[in-house]
Amino acid sequence: MKKELIYTRLYSDELGESNFEDVAVPLDDEGIAGYISREFGVSSVQFRLNEADYDWDFHNAPAKQFVILLDGEIEITTSRGDKRKFGGGDILLVEDTEGKGHRTRNLVKQLRRSLFVKI
Repeated sequence: MKKELIYTRLYSDELGESNFEDVAVPLDDEGIAGYISREFGVSSVQFRLNEADYDWDFHNAPAKQFVILLDGEIEITTSRGDKRKFGGGDILLVEDTEGKGHRTRNLVKQLRRSLFVKI
């Protein structure tokens, strides 16, 4: 049986506007090992802790990277005004390293942990 995992891609289009796109990653049945995707090459991993009052106005991603939220809840706003909420366990691929950027803010007033995986 084929399965997939969904992550959200945040990217800049040709006009510099930031946009969301849901991306499906196919997973292969590896029996007792579970369902596994193809490998993604990575260059580094960082851990991050944000204060409870985190609210960063429009900015660009520093690099093309997966952001894996370990806990908490955030809202991301694109330059077009689209908003999405993400929580613990959600995965984003941020690649709007140029253009108008995006805004990120904590929705739950608590310390928030995440993992950055640069690709």
